[in-house]
Amino acid sequence: MEHSRGHILWVDDEIHHLKPHILYLEEKGYNLTPAANGNDAVALVQKNSFALVLLDQSMPGMDGLETLMEIKKINSYLPVIMITKTEDEWLMDEAITGQVEQFLIKPVNPSQIFMACKQVLEKVKLGEEKATSEYLQEFQKIEFRLEETMDMRDWWDLYNRLVDWQIKFDEFKDTGLGTILGEQIKTCNREFSFFVESHYRDWIRSEKRPAMSPDVVTQFVKPCLEQNEKVCLIVVDCMRHDQFQSLMPIFESMFNVNVSYKLSLLPTATPYSRNAIFCGLFPDEMVKKYPEQARLMVEHTSSLNLLEPQFLEDQLKRLGLGDKSMHYHKIWAVEEGKKFQNRIPDFLQRDMLALVVNFVDMLAHRSSQTDVLKEIVQDETGYRAAVKSWLEHSWLLQVLKKLSESDFTVIVTSDHGSIRVQKDVMVAADREASTGVRYKYGRNLNTKDRNALIIHDPAQYRLPAFGPQPTYLIARDDVFFVYPNQVHKFLSKFKNSFQHGGISMEEMMVPVAVMKAR
Repeated sequence: MEHSRGHILWVDDEIHHLKPHILYLEEKGYNLTPAANGNDAVALVQKNSFALVLLDQSMPGMDGLETLMEIKKINSYLPVIMITKTEDEWLMDEAITGQVEQFLIKPVNPSQIFMACKQVLEKVKLGEEKATSEYLQEFQKIEFRLEETMDMRDWWDLYNRLVDWQIKFDEFKDTGLGTILGEQIKTCNREFSFFVESHYRDWIRSEKRPAMSPDVVTQFVKPCLEQNEKVCLIVVDCMRHDQFQSLMPIFESMFNVNVSYKLSLLPTATPYSRNAIFCGLFPDEMVKKYPEQARLMVEHTSSLNLLEPQFLEDQLKRLGLGDKSMHYHKIWAVEEGKKFQNRIPDFLQRDMLALVVNFVDMLAHRSSQTDVLKEIVQDETGYRAAVKSWLEHSWLLQVLKKLSESDFTVIVTSDHGSIRVQKDVMVAADREASTGVRYKYGRNLNTKDRNALIIHDPAQYRLPAFGPQPTYLIARDDVFFVYPNQVHKFLSKFKNSFQHGGISMEEMMVPVAVMKAR
């Protein structure tokens, strides 16, 4: 049939009584093929390509459930609507486990059948049309919002809306609006960079600042411990807010989840933003209080988080929680995660558990080095899918289930997010400069200020000053830094990869989820 809305197979031993229903569906644009029994239906499915099957349960010979099983053996993706006279729950259970799209109880009228067919066959198209219409309205609202004065809470709300659209377009990939959304996020990031640079130095010296990395334990962990709740703080290194949102259905199956946010410190990199979570101090305070940490940073040691257990223990003491028992565990590989999973009963008597999970950060960095991972994590959608798949099959999911059963309050956050970098920018630097792609510190650093925040006085940003004439470069937008004599090497390795250290919504605004067992 020309312009058919779909080819439907209708299976019913009284199909001759359903002529008015069939004519009604044909008038609506569907192409109908009738079958009077299960055997004929199976034979027709083997020879034809149907969009949908309407299947009666009560038929002599091969009944509806048996026919359903045979049809699914031929084409497991073929949607089926089952129609029956009985409302027995066991039958519904059997049908549902047999992958039935809908379950209709006789008698059914033509309009009811039409609506069921339309919902099954056109729900994606209708969803895409609705999403397109709603986003085009939202696009204008966001553009107007950027012209208004906003505070940090407004920026979080706006970023949340953008993330919601990212996840919605994962489901509706054919709208063609993903590119427009990406460009709007870039526009928002440019404005967010100006906003951060205007307020950051005031925030880090004010008690009325938005929650930042040093405030996580004080604002989120301490109140729970003071109420004698057992707490597990999970820091998923480099987890973005959109990735967290894609995991929400998993978390909500076990916990009641309350999501707020914090701002990662600049640079949005582990030595600064993650250490600040555990020590509760800004980087300048941290290196002053802990000279060993300063030495590790000056020497560019491969691991700059060796002191985190001591940081957390000292912070709890400063907060008057030194009597609380605590266990810190960093998990950088699946074998270590499984060991922790097996030992979780040993830790459940502790007042506080602190877990650092490195998988998401490793995925970001390794994706710029491995061709296979470049294919999997080639954009934000792929990155979200990879993180969700990991959690669904990981040791961490089993740990979360155990914590929910043990009445732990679980607090999930990250030290920073990441951004997909596109624009290479030349940097002049001496040999002693740090090797970061989105941020650098050292002597004689120079680049154009439209591409980076250039910090000549680290004290203004509460950053440590290592050596004479120290300078920090912190990338804006989707910039990544390259050296003039290594441009081609850096382009092939880093362009279109996920990096962190700079100023962007994705890197700085990270979720803090307080999760209590259902």
